[in-house]
Amino acid sequence: MIIGKDIIEQFNKNEAENFNADYDFLQNKLTKSGANVAEIVNKIASFQVAIPSWALGAGGTRFGRFSHGGEPATLEQKLDDVGLIHALTHSAGAVSLHIPWDIPNDVPAIKEKADAHGLVFDAMNSNTFQDQPGALQSYQFGSLNAMNEEVRAYAVEHNKEVIRIGKELGSKSLTVWLADGASFPGQLNFQTALSKTEQSLKEIYAGMPDDWKLFIEYKPYEPNFYSTTIQDWGTSFMLANACGERAYTLVDLGHHLPNSNIEQIVATLMYKGKLGGFHFNDSKYGDDDLTVGSIKPYALFLIFNELVYGMENNPQNPYPAWMIDASHNIKDPLEDLLQSLEAILIAYAQALLVDQKALKDAQLNNDVVRCQEILQNAYRTDVRPLLKAARQQSGAALDPVATYRNLKVREHLISERGLNVKATGL
Repeated sequence: MIIGKDIIEQFNKNEAENFNADYDFLQNKLTKSGANVAEIVNKIASFQVAIPSWALGAGGTRFGRFSHGGEPATLEQKLDDVGLIHALTHSAGAVSLHIPWDIPNDVPAIKEKADAHGLVFDAMNSNTFQDQPGALQSYQFGSLNAMNEEVRAYAVEHNKEVIRIGKELGSKSLTVWLADGASFPGQLNFQTALSKTEQSLKEIYAGMPDDWKLFIEYKPYEPNFYSTTIQDWGTSFMLANACGERAYTLVDLGHHLPNSNIEQIVATLMYKGKLGGFHFNDSKYGDDDLTVGSIKPYALFLIFNELVYGMENNPQNPYPAWMIDASHNIKDPLEDLLQSLEAILIAYAQALLVDQKALKDAQLNNDVVRCQEILQNAYRTDVRPLLKAARQQSGAALDPVATYRNLKVREHLISERGLNVKATGL
């Protein structure tokens, strides 16, 4: 299914009157406060978030999985689905592939299809957390940290294969997430496991092209519940430093224990020039992979406040790679992604409204109340008209979810692909 600009324009006409009134009101209000509304709208319009290939089907849990029908059974269909999201939002111009789930059979054809949708290939993702059919080695007791040297070499070679595939597609980065760890005390020696992981990551880093980046993800638990070898941002940061200047920490919102101060982690990494990427999702208890902004929208805003500050004041840190990383079990996956993009852009827009100069002055004067008021005034502003202005400017749908539903996209996908299909890799 292809959504043309003419179709989007037709649906936008129904929204135009309310949008114009809301935008004019907000624009006047923000202009009086000294905000450069046109600049903010341009920044929102240019903000792009990568869609992960595994988020296009119903993710489910280990207890069950409930398909919504019409899921993408091939890499080509996955690109088509990301193309639909990008056509509706103009904010999803990149796709992040997972190998071996998304090995292209015809690289030129895949690149041509991606280009037709206006998509580029973001970070490649390796898989050493599950055994594939016909695998010569097993990752049951670890991959990059495995005691068995042959297993470690097998895992390292897999990552190098992912790099080779990524080079053909035009990607410039590799994300490494490890399930490596222990479920019981005494199962492994912490120092030995960390040492072997560092050695393996250095081998992978040495095999990257000179213009590539390595993103090292961390996770406090799951699937191992006693220890995870790369369990926190400090361990990831240490390993990134050990690998080299093109190795960075990747922050995933869900990969933290409850009540972790993620915005402080973001600020520290950007200060040190080591925040490479960011995975958006939300959680109530742990790595819940819920829709972005559905549980902790204020926390998301505070994180974006640090991201915006860092992008303006930390030239030593590269522009971060943005990606959604969520699992959809009871929602239509494409609607969930549209909601996530909306939440990300709302938090970004709110953070752009923060008067950083006034905040700095309040901080210097120890005016705690004023500091809080500055942040909360920005957070409490309904910035959705700014998002709609950015979409109108780029030719996207003013209301992506409503347009998606009015076009009956899921029904069309079921008609084209069938009801009992399953996204590859799930």
